[in-house]
Amino acid sequence: MPIIFHIPAALREFTAGRSRVEVENPATTLADALSALWAVYPGVRDRIATEQGEVREHINIFIGQENTRYTGGLATPVAAGSEISIVPAVSGGCEELCDARPVAHV
Repeated sequence: MPIIFHIPAALREFTAGRSRVEVENPATTLADALSALWAVYPGVRDRIATEQGEVREHINIFIGQENTRYTGGLATPVAAGSEISIVPAVSGGCEELCDARPVAHV
């Protein structure tokens, strides 16, 4: 069974526009699975990993519903048929909407 990667919109330019990538590889860890992805789509690597090979701080990777930051990072086990979601962190403020909110007085 292949490992399925769910690719966010911000990285699809590196996967030929694909939002879902299947990788046939007997990966046993997240590091193995990512290496298989990078072998097919090498442009994704620099957006996900640092020069030291660690997952970038602003990238979260989930295997199923589990965030791999809390399950062993790159050593997290991966089974055949696993679904891996790459999720860039989202941050920001609410300039216009926050200014428009009424202020509660106590």
